[in-house]
Amino acid sequence: MNNLTSVSIITANFNSANFIGDTIESVLKQTYTDWEWIIIDDCSTDNSVEIIKKYTDSRIKLIVLEKNQGAAIARNYGLKNACGRYIAFIDSDDLWLPNALEKRINFLKQNNEKAVYTSYKRVDENLNPCLADFVAEDMVSYKRLLFNCPVFISTLIYDSNKTGKIYFPDVHKREDYAMILNLSKVIGKFRALNLPLVIYRIRQNSYSRNKWLMLKLQFLVYYKFLKLPLYKSLYYTTHWVINGLKKYKLI
Repeated sequence: MNNLTSVSIITANFNSANFIGDTIESVLKQTYTDWEWIIIDDCSTDNSVEIIKKYTDSRIKLIVLEKNQGAAIARNYGLKNACGRYIAFIDSDDLWLPNALEKRINFLKQNNEKAVYTSYKRVDENLNPCLADFVAEDMVSYKRLLFNCPVFISTLIYDSNKTGKIYFPDVHKREDYAMILNLSKVIGKFRALNLPLVIYRIRQNSYSRNKWLMLKLQFLVYYKFLKLPLYKSLYYTTHWVINGLKKYKLI
């Protein structure tokens, strides 16, 4: 692959006007500077695009879709246009600490790894800590991922020279998980860098807070996307619920 830049960062944006400015500022403060950032606006109805356009850094490339197509397709537009060897993601309401790129790229190079993810901080919409840091676990396999997913998309980087570009399946509201499952089949096991390099903003009105909807969607990942038998789909969904309650300190 002939890379024009070292890292391609992918972000799908939809109506994140209240947060996208903070996200952009966090990327601009990175100590590792050899990157391009492809932001795909998925037909926002707020003033997200106007905010993004205020940033004139030539490394930021904005794609505005003419109709809303969902996060999976939006991110895939970014991947198709990505020129970097390393593929990273940041959601439009999350933040990176200044050394987030540098630490992860160094880890991949020094350990000759295909992918890495990290621990992360958990805050509310106003950036106040609301839960303890989520601690990444090392050597996460495909089988392990079936029980729940510790790999958070905004902490993930993979080496596309070793994996190829891994696109997002069009799985409703669970495209991150589906892509991570597919990536795990390529890399074997996810390596973890146990440093909280990302700030995850927990928003009260996000779809992920609708637990009944998430329960249904998670079951469909097993039953429809992975085509597991009904009893296995119910088994893994049950474990996903239990592990999710533990993750958010509800049990």
